Amino acid sequence: MVFATGVAIAALSPQPASFHARPPKASDADLMPMIRAHAARKIDRVFGEDAGIARALLIADQREIPTAMRDRYAAAGLVHMLSISGLHVAVIASAMELLFQVARLSRRAALLSAFVSTAVYVAIIGAPAPALRSAAMLGVAMASRLAQRPTSPWAALALGAFAPLVDPRTVVDLGYQLSVLGMCGLIAGGAASRRYLGDLSGWRLYLSRELAMSLVACAVTAPLVAYRFGQISFIAPVSNLLAAPVIGLAQPMLFLALLVAPAEGLARFCAQAAHPLLVAFDQIAASAASIPGASTAVHATWMTAGLAAIAAGAIVVACVGRFPARPALVAVATLSLMVHAPVLPVFASGEAELHVLDVGQGDAALLRTPRGRWVLLDAGPAWDGGDAGRTTILPYLRRYRGALEAFVLSHPHTDHVGGAASVLAELEPPTYWDAAFAGGSVAYIASLATARSEGIEWRRVHPGDAMTIDGVRIWFLAPDSAWTAGLTDPNLASTVTMIEYGVVRFLLVGDAELEEEEWLLRTYPAGLRADVLKVAHHGSSTSSSDAFLAAVSPRAAIISVGARNKYGHPSKDVLRALLNAGAEIYRTDQQGTVVARTNGSRLELEAGGEKWELDRE
Repeated sequence: MVFATGVAIAALSPQPASFHARPPKASDADLMPMIRAHAARKIDRVFGEDAGIARALLIADQREIPTAMRDRYAAAGLVHMLSISGLHVAVIASAMELLFQVARLSRRAALLSAFVSTAVYVAIIGAPAPALRSAAMLGVAMASRLAQRPTSPWAALALGAFAPLVDPRTVVDLGYQLSVLGMCGLIAGGAASRRYLGDLSGWRLYLSRELAMSLVACAVTAPLVAYRFGQISFIAPVSNLLAAPVIGLAQPMLFLALLVAPAEGLARFCAQAAHPLLVAFDQIAASAASIPGASTAVHATWMTAGLAAIAAGAIVVACVGRFPARPALVAVATLSLMVHAPVLPVFASGEAELHVLDVGQGDAALLRTPRGRWVLLDAGPAWDGGDAGRTTILPYLRRYRGALEAFVLSHPHTDHVGGAASVLAELEPPTYWDAAFAGGSVAYIASLATARSEGIEWRRVHPGDAMTIDGVRIWFLAPDSAWTAGLTDPNLASTVTMIEYGVVRFLLVGDAELEEEEWLLRTYPAGLRADVLKVAHHGSSTSSSDAFLAAVSPRAAIISVGARNKYGHPSKDVLRALLNAGAEIYRTDQQGTVVARTNGSRLELEAGGEKWELDRE
């Protein structure tokens, strides 16, 4: 949710090209998000260091999952287990039914009690779309068992998939998408196993059936995973077989810890009991991802993802249809077309867009010009075995397409340059702009080496340097070589970039701290005004002084920051200062990637699946 909805902006004194936000939608005050936020606070209090993964498994909230962990689970083919909370709802329902049967309730009473308990659980966690889908399907299945009438699993899936669509925004929710597709794959895989594995029995039948269902489910969800995470996992069927029993044991303990959260001692006991299982789950993901050839990076565009989705649909039809040959041929033909698909023209929106990517605790922003070309400003963090360039930036650019015209680095800390080498090697932009602060991280040195090997022109940033691409002017305010000569901290030598399109301005200041802000105030006493401020140093208290914010007078402030980061970013004092300056605050740890777009006069912000249009006064 937006930290401040901007209702006070209209009361501020007018400024050139100033904007005010339209009133927030009524959905901002929905009950379910409030319930989910309450559950999240209880999870944080009870689970401690396991809170991030507990949030994902209990309430389908992946915002606290570190980028490196998400990358690891995608490579292992287990990322759906962090998204498809519907799977875990089914585990809860089965456990509750068993518990009531042990309590010697009748079969009918045990089923009804299990369904009511499951409905209470879904309500407690705020009814996220995957959980609501699963609960609806469970209700259909339980009603069928009570009535002793068979029900098609496809009918149950249709009802379950429709239930969360009371809110149309659910359609774009990743957890919902994976939930529906994953269940579709499981149903199709079950049908195929019944048809082709009839000669097996005992443990051979069980293992073969589970492997077949996992294989089909992975194939059906692969286009979406490739599109959203830039990876396809080949180890997924095996890793799912190993991880599913662990989650089956862990999920009831997680639910019990949440249920008894008011009794903190008992809740912590349940959370600690679940801890070894969560460790085992993570170890399965880490081991699977570390196997050579376990996964491959892919760069899915809209077109290739669409063709892959058609192929996945054909696989489902081949599994359940009486005549599988034809849909199988369609799948093969579609995959061939996907590989040899012609490149479509890049869509030109006629607007300039600043995309502040969710890369965890780091910085990466993409400027898109009106003709669909890009400039990358910082490249996010790196970690053992991966980096934000490979897992986030490249898939994002491949999705929207268009040439990368330049890379701009604010300073050489790894959380800003970690993904640069991957992006430079893949896309080979013509120019690499750099503040050229002496020294630097391993990732920074690797980026320079890659630029040299790929023939990319390296240019040192000087105040007043500028480039214009498709009518968008990008000019550099800092750093000045005389200023940086006596510095020891790269933050103080951050590249400061002003982007102008029409009368709208975006200001990006890297990790600039108070000393560099003071230098900017002395050098540009009347030239810092901007409509959108990319907040310095992830919202640290070392930056964003009152004087600097007064000079910038931002209408929107975007903070790139990792969830539950060890630095305590963003500072509460900085948040308060931004509000006092009249800025709406957008955070990548709470809303994911934030997009600011303008046609040169109008300004629109998009985050968390919602849009806010800010009208010029």
